[in-house]
Amino acid sequence: MLYRFNPAKTEKIVQLLLRALAMENLHALAVPSGPTNGVTTNGAGPMNFAELQRRKSNLEQELEALSGVLESQGVNMETPLITSDGFPRSDIDVAKIRTTRARIIRLKNDYKDLMARLEQHVHELFASIGYDTDEDHENGIINGQTTSTSSGVGSVPSSGVRGAYQPFAKINSVVRDSPADEAGLQQGDEIRNFGYINGTNHENLTKVAECVQENEGRAIFITILRPMDAARRQEMNLTITPTRDWGGRGMLGCHIVPL
Repeated sequence: MLYRFNPAKTEKIVQLLLRALAMENLHALAVPSGPTNGVTTNGAGPMNFAELQRRKSNLEQELEALSGVLESQGVNMETPLITSDGFPRSDIDVAKIRTTRARIIRLKNDYKDLMARLEQHVHELFASIGYDTDEDHENGIINGQTTSTSSGVGSVPSSGVRGAYQPFAKINSVVRDSPADEAGLQQGDEIRNFGYINGTNHENLTKVAECVQENEGRAIFITILRPMDAARRQEMNLTITPTRDWGGRGMLGCHIVPL
C-alpha cells in the first residue's frame, strides 16, 4: 500500500495501558481534561480509551481507502501531476488526486495528534501510580522486537518477555452478531493479549475465562495477529465487551483454542 503505519509506537501505548488495567483494574479509563486536538465525542467531552481506539481505527481505514484511490490512478503522494511543459497531465484525474492528497495530509496530522494525546495521558496515568514507563526502552523491546540501544547494540529480551509477546490462543469460530463478531474478531485470529493475559500467564486459557467473567459489560482490550497470507500476519488492537444477553451461548460468542 502507499500509506504505511509504524505499529511499534502504537503497540507500546496499548501495552502500557494493558499493564495499567492489570494493576489498577481501570476498566473505564477516561482521558483527562485539557486540550483535545479535536479528540472529542461530538462536544460531549473527552473520549475514553475505547473511543480513541475506534477513532484511530477509523482514521487508519480511511487512509488505506484514500491510498487505494491514488493507486487506482497509478500515482503516490510524490508523483508529478504536470508534464515537462508545465501542463496538467491528461492521463490521470489531476483534480481528484490533489483532493485525495490533501485529505491524506489532514488525516495524517489528525492521526499524529490522536496518538500523541493518547500517549500523553497514558504516561500521566502511570506517573500517578508511580509506574516506570521507560521499562520497555530499557529492555530494548518494542512490538516484540529488539531495538537499538545507545551503544548501537540490540538488547535481547528474556524468554519470559518473549513469551508475553507470542500469541497463545486462536479463534476457532465466531458466531454472527455476537460480541466477538461486533468486536471484529475472525476465525483464524491469533490472540497475543487478552486484557492483562498473555502467553506467560494464561494457564491453559483458564485466566481468559476468569477475565471474561470478571468483566461482563465492560470493554476488554485485546491484541490479535490476523493471517494475511502464508508468510504475513497483521497486528490489530480491538475491544470486546462480554455480555450474556446477546442471544447466544456464552458471553463472547466465539470458540477460543490454545496454540
